Amino acid sequence: MMTDLEVAGPIGVFDSGIGGLSVLKHIRRLLPAESLLYVADTGHLPYGSKPPDVVLRRSVAISRFLVERGAKAIVVACNTATAVAVAELRQQFALPVIGVEPGLKPGISRSRGGVVGVLATEGTLGSEKFRRLVSAHGQQRQVIVQPCPGWVEQVESCTFDSAGARELIASIITPLLRQGVDTLVLGCTHYPYLRPLIQELAGPEVEIVDTGPAIARELQRRLDLLGLLTDSAVAGDERFWVSGDARSAGWQFARLWRPGCLLEPLPDSVK
Repeated sequence: MMTDLEVAGPIGVFDSGIGGLSVLKHIRRLLPAESLLYVADTGHLPYGSKPPDVVLRRSVAISRFLVERGAKAIVVACNTATAVAVAELRQQFALPVIGVEPGLKPGISRSRGGVVGVLATEGTLGSEKFRRLVSAHGQQRQVIVQPCPGWVEQVESCTFDSAGARELIASIITPLLRQGVDTLVLGCTHYPYLRPLIQELAGPEVEIVDTGPAIARELQRRLDLLGLLTDSAVAGDERFWVSGDARSAGWQFARLWRPGCLLEPLPDSVK
């Protein structure tokens, strides 16, 4: 298939903060030859509690920034931004735009008792896109939607197993378990970093669904379809931008990506 996009171009990924790194890791693992661009919009964190028009403006501005730097595809590594903005991004930009959404369909298929809990931000759960998802796949099962206030901030603090984290997660998980939930869907890209603690508190019999690997596979499929996969034995490079304080974000990236990762400030025109 003919395309104006460059095969050697990078893949652009963005999120409101460091949560999208959970998706970026799966992309890097599956597509080691691809160059990656990542924007953490930490100056506007979190998206889940922001008005939809704010999330839409940020998503368009960051996507335009990535396209101007040669991105051949964009991954919206944020459930709230996907729900609010992915349709507009696909209309504005002539390249593959891969969104993320709670893995309700696989969650339902894995549930033994038919009670599925969806853990997400208020922005995701209140969106029309999510309502359509429940309407399409949740009719034969009991779907319990659960906002998780404070979880994004807990991940951004990189304290995943503190007493405070345990109390915060237990306050959400315990009531769901009492309602018979046997499958938990992680509906925010920040939440996979809390998965070990969620699993410990929920117990080994509870299934946890994370869509990160599926997102990477869908990106690979779309690039392959367009003839845009990079065929090289050389590992792709990476660039990172943050809209907040790059220095204060350095320790987060050092822990969740790698030490010594260079973070560039997002230009003022994009902030």
